[in-house]
Amino acid sequence: MTGVVAGPDGVPRCPWAVTSADYSAYHDDEWGRPVHGEAELFERLCLEAFQSGLSWLTILRKRPAFRAAFAGFEPARVAQFGDEDVRRLLADAGIVRNRAKIDAAIANARAVLRLDGSLDDLLWGFRPDGHRPAPRTLAEVPATTPESAAMARTLKRDGFRFVGPTTAYALMQATGMVDDHLADCAFRPSPR
Repeated sequence: MTGVVAGPDGVPRCPWAVTSADYSAYHDDEWGRPVHGEAELFERLCLEAFQSGLSWLTILRKRPAFRAAFAGFEPARVAQFGDEDVRRLLADAGIVRNRAKIDAAIANARAVLRLDGSLDDLLWGFRPDGHRPAPRTLAEVPATTPESAAMARTLKRDGFRFVGPTTAYALMQATGMVDDHLADCAFRPSPR
């Protein structure tokens, strides 16, 4: 599967989107659409970090539990989490119970609060300039880009954790900073 694939409804989608109903809903309604707002972007940053080494489907299915466990991903609330909250999170089977990733989410909330500007401005400042041709196959979709590497370096410099170039690029894809819907995907937005 390299190009678009027709889903059960006959609509052409990126091939990963037809493997489960959860993926189809995420692909059709969220992935690649612009996301703004501190809590919204902080959530995506945290979820991409929690996904590292796991299936994105696992994260999607646990997303409601993550939102409940992490106070709706409000950075000011998560930044206040202490040892008792960490113990609570480590005992919560509804989320990924990885101590390093939990600690990173809390540290990242604190890093958001220390920023001179907004998280929105920081992250969207790495959006690539200019138009890129639409990928025709999954093989044409990069895992990292110079922009995602620069984003990861800046985030690490600012105290963020679990934000390497691959995670940064996945964040860019998920939040519409880049459009990696395949050229013939019915959900690729019209050119600007």
